[in-house]
Amino acid sequence: MKTRTTLTRGLFRIMSGILLLTMYAGCKDFLDVIPDNVATIDNAFTLSTEAEKYLFTCYSYLPPDGEISRDPAVLGGDEYWMDRAFRNFDQTNMQIAMGLQRSTDPYAGLWPDMYKALRDCNIFLDNVRNVPDLEPARMVRWEAEVKFLKAYYHWRLLQMYGPVPVMDKTLPISAELGEIQVPRQPVDSVVNLIVRLIDEAAPGLPIEILNRKEELGRVTRPAALAIKARVLVTAASPLFNGNTDYAGLRNKNDQTDLFNQTADAGKWERAAMACKEAIAACEEAGIELYRFNDPVVQLPDGPLKTQMDIRNSICQRWNSELIWGATKWYGDQTLQRYAMPPLNPNFPDNRSNMGQLAPTLKIAETFYTKNGVPIREDKTWNYAGRYTLKVASDADEPFIQQGFTTAVLHFDREPRFYASVGFDGGRWFMRDGMYTVFNKVGETQGKKGNEGYSSTGFFSKKLVNWNYVIKEKQDISVESYPWPIMRLADLYLMYAEAINEWHGPDADAYNYINKVRERAGLKSVQESWSLFSTQPTKFATQAGFREIVRQERLIELAFEGRRFWDLRRWKTSVEELNQPLMGWDVLQDNPEQYYRTKLLFNQSFRVRENLWPINQNDMLINPNLVQNTGW
Repeated sequence: MKTRTTLTRGLFRIMSGILLLTMYAGCKDFLDVIPDNVATIDNAFTLSTEAEKYLFTCYSYLPPDGEISRDPAVLGGDEYWMDRAFRNFDQTNMQIAMGLQRSTDPYAGLWPDMYKALRDCNIFLDNVRNVPDLEPARMVRWEAEVKFLKAYYHWRLLQMYGPVPVMDKTLPISAELGEIQVPRQPVDSVVNLIVRLIDEAAPGLPIEILNRKEELGRVTRPAALAIKARVLVTAASPLFNGNTDYAGLRNKNDQTDLFNQTADAGKWERAAMACKEAIAACEEAGIELYRFNDPVVQLPDGPLKTQMDIRNSICQRWNSELIWGATKWYGDQTLQRYAMPPLNPNFPDNRSNMGQLAPTLKIAETFYTKNGVPIREDKTWNYAGRYTLKVASDADEPFIQQGFTTAVLHFDREPRFYASVGFDGGRWFMRDGMYTVFNKVGETQGKKGNEGYSSTGFFSKKLVNWNYVIKEKQDISVESYPWPIMRLADLYLMYAEAINEWHGPDADAYNYINKVRERAGLKSVQESWSLFSTQPTKFATQAGFREIVRQERLIELAFEGRRFWDLRRWKTSVEELNQPLMGWDVLQDNPEQYYRTKLLFNQSFRVRENLWPINQNDMLINPNLVQNTGW
């Protein structure tokens, strides 16, 4: 037994050494620099130039948000569907969407990368104060940045796996076996660690980035406080606050409950206060809801201007609304090519533009009517006849080509529908002109071969930068943009949600949801429901306003990766992700047949999929780990 223990301890020490060596994975850009020719950790902190490279190594582990083949929130839910012919582009995320997650080598997991990141962060924090030529102001900022990153990497583990082992200090190669085989910590303990680290980091972070040429993408105080708000809103949500689905999940040795079993309304108060603090920091930094203001293309107030307010809040590089943007994985050529159909009729054979990142019919129906209420509730809108046909008139021209026959579903919808979703007969504004989508089989944007078409009949207009230019042959020009890890509208809606869950809707809750609606060209919640809804007092109750603010989030943040996580934290995934995914019958060439709804896939989601499984290999390496319930 002694020999076996000695061998096991030696194995763990070897693995720790391997981890120390493999943390230097090659990357790119300023976030991905690693120390050059540094033989030891001590040498990495002998000069500020080398220490700065280590700082950027700590940033290099930021998860691939918005990266179509690696971010499960893009293709792993119900917002999009791809035809079987090109699912292999991203087998990982499509497998999650199809309910095929597994505990042996789980799809899109973050476990190994985040723990490598945490080790690097701890090494940096252990050594940064020893750098002899590092002036105090830079030292304070760098330490605050890495302390935030340490919190953020713990947060991303919590969001994906729930309770996790915390890595709050560097483990030496000589660490004993018991120090390495760390058990999972309860949800509340992990949350408290994350919040403590962010609170410690925030005062040392800049309120805004002044050296925009070199430092955009590095964390600021508003970004840190907004992430803290997201953490606390999630911790107060049903998935982590009194979730009896995980009543039996306990550590092996001490039988510690890893999930609290009694919902605590006080967590919503804490979340609301964190949102308010983050909003104040954003105001101090001059962060505000984006409004389109191009120096060359001047648009008068009206439907098109409102659409551009909405679209460019995502796609305009480093716009006024962005609190924190990802520069490692961003709205790049790949993402935009998969969102963009061959829009320009002058170059119909340019198949660099595939348009196969196809929103589902369910998502198209989530957006409000022009009156700012759900299509099921609007007493002036023909919900029962939404799949019947109608011919567009002059009044529809900003949205649908005049004289075009299309589904009633496409008429009299809110501005965010037209800003976010492209569809057959819909108008699509770009810097180089106004286009119409013709998506029936054989048409310019329709199916012509086995690849490069929308399987649902809808396109992700919201994700395409308006400077995207289609050229001759297969040439394109794409302007990338930082993926919005956090933007102001998201923070405003979290605040409205937290207030309501704390004590019901009040003036502040209405104010912040209405700020988002006003930018979207809609009347206030109170006016819209009172005038147009079949449930005119819905906004006045906690349960009713909960439903409103949740749908507002699903609409405002559509295609940005938030729906995937929101459904999980609300515990509504079982309801939403066990529905058939539908689209138009895109293989047809006439309106009567094209606008028949078509089943694309019957989704299947189980409660266990609210959290990722821990890889079975990690369970073998650390026998103190317990697997998530159901896996």
